[in-house]
Amino acid sequence: MLALLPWQSLKAQDELFGISREQDSLATDTPEADSLAKAQLDSLPWNRRVEQKLARLLDNPIFQTSQVGLMVYDLTADSVLFQHRERQVMRPASTMKLLTAIAAIDLLGGSYRLVTHLKYSGNIADGTLHGTLYCQGGFDPLFNRDDLHSFVESIRRMGVDTIRGSIVADVSLKDTVRWGEGWCWDDDNPVLSPLLVSGKDCFLPRLLVSLEEAGVVVEADTMRGVTPADAYAINSRFHTIDQVLIPMMKESDNLFAESLFYHLAAWRGTPFATAKMAREQLKRLLDKVIPESTLYRIADGSGLSLYNYLTPAIEVALLRYAYHSAPIYLHLYPSLPVAGEDGTLKNRMKGAFTQGNVRAKTGTLLGVTSLAGYLQAANGHLLCFAIMNQGLMHTKHGRHFQDRVCTVLSEP
Repeated sequence: MLALLPWQSLKAQDELFGISREQDSLATDTPEADSLAKAQLDSLPWNRRVEQKLARLLDNPIFQTSQVGLMVYDLTADSVLFQHRERQVMRPASTMKLLTAIAAIDLLGGSYRLVTHLKYSGNIADGTLHGTLYCQGGFDPLFNRDDLHSFVESIRRMGVDTIRGSIVADVSLKDTVRWGEGWCWDDDNPVLSPLLVSGKDCFLPRLLVSLEEAGVVVEADTMRGVTPADAYAINSRFHTIDQVLIPMMKESDNLFAESLFYHLAAWRGTPFATAKMAREQLKRLLDKVIPESTLYRIADGSGLSLYNYLTPAIEVALLRYAYHSAPIYLHLYPSLPVAGEDGTLKNRMKGAFTQGNVRAKTGTLLGVTSLAGYLQAANGHLLCFAIMNQGLMHTKHGRHFQDRVCTVLSEP
């Protein structure tokens, strides 16, 4: 995308937003007027220049038919740099994942692991397991074929070639609700099961096939149940919270976000954790970060739900909290998409001042687009920001506006 300067003609900016110049009564008519506007801006202090440039971006006809909320905070100076309708309640879309990620790191810790266990009860005699094999789900979205193969190989290493009894799928980490509140029925929604293989709800069938392929005879019923405390451990497979955060944030994977959402609910070890319990943990964080605000509603952990509502001020408060907490920032910052380089920002903001500089979480729903994260300004200050656009017929216009805001914040 062409990196336009804010003092260039409003015609160029409007072309970026897909708006005809005739719509804009503020467009300048001559190169001399543009030069004068540039000179006037250059004479202002840096923060005042930014304010003027952002105000000019906001004076655009697209906001006659859509809404925008914006807040920029200078972390270095510890002060608000710019705000516009920052308390407007809007759907965050996938920037909701910032709240989930920060809450998960804050509560669970950066060394937290998502663990899936294989256990058994009964006895083993002459190569036959007489009893029950338990597969205890840890709602690990990264559990894959290799992990399943490891489970089967560990059974073989015990000398077992026959399982006679039962195989139990223990999905008691969370309740039986398989979809999130406020999810659209026609979306490509993930299934919320604690026992997954490569993100799919097919654990037991895949396990049976793998056992058969390994030469293990299965003469057992399959069922759901709860693993007893005295069951013997066979194998455990895990992935770290950092491994979950990378695809969750960079690729905006909804299943990974919902996994951490339910781990927040189940952190005390209480079985059959619910979305309500997870929401209580997110609300505790918000009460700590921005206690004066009640302008939010939480439905899920991924932002898929149409029932989620946040404000730019809340998202900026979360980003500030993360920045001032080294244990959180250490894990959050590397997980964010990098402008022009990876994740959902790979093809955005490839200008000289934004590429590799802007690290932010994107969010998109029908009519909604949002962006929240960090960048370094030309004066060396670190900024955090949140931008929410809503009511858009074409979300690309909102993304173009967000890219322009980040360019203004980054350029000299």
